[in-house]
Amino acid sequence: MMMNGQKKAAAEVAVQLPESKMVAGSMSGPFVGASGGGTAAGLRRPFGRKAEVMNVLLRVLCMVTSVAAVSFMVTSQQSSTVSIYGFTLPIQSKWSFSHSFEYLVGVSAAVAAHSLLQLLISISRLLRKSPGIPSRNHAWLVFAADQVFAYAMISAGAAASGVTNLNRTGIRHTALPNFCKPLRSFCDHVAVSIFFTFFSCFLLAASAVQEVVWLSRSKC
Repeated sequence: MMMNGQKKAAAEVAVQLPESKMVAGSMSGPFVGASGGGTAAGLRRPFGRKAEVMNVLLRVLCMVTSVAAVSFMVTSQQSSTVSIYGFTLPIQSKWSFSHSFEYLVGVSAAVAAHSLLQLLISISRLLRKSPGIPSRNHAWLVFAADQVFAYAMISAGAAASGVTNLNRTGIRHTALPNFCKPLRSFCDHVAVSIFFTFFSCFLLAASAVQEVVWLSRSKC
């Protein structure tokens, strides 16, 4: 009886061993691999490396155009003469004489600083091969900042355009002439500065679109 019991126990062990190996193999094989794959998928970038490089290029262009807007505006000054009612009068133009031009310089300088900061963050993450936008909170913060600066640039460009248009057309029913004829260099500098201001606004909008796409692809 004892011999039969030992043989039966040995048979049970022999039957159970393959099952335990199968469980161990299944735990170390497909299930662990699937969970590891799921973790990798969870950490996968919503953007590819090309999109992150494109974001860096947008920041570089935005910084360059903002600096150009500031540079052309602060160098816009000229002295000349103008004839009013037959009298020749000396005139002097300078960007600091207009609050609209000062507002454009201030906003453009702030956008340049914002673009430089985002550029440094993006480059550091790109070199470390980490996601350019690490979290949804970061994406929302950058998106809000880009939107605020884009609208500020639109308002600055529109205000400066109004003053420039007045300088070119003069005032109706008065003897005030087209000041841009004797002050051509001044008006040209202002016009180029306004162009770069609106172009910076377009680049900020493009960056905001990228952040919206990131938010739509990322997990809640």
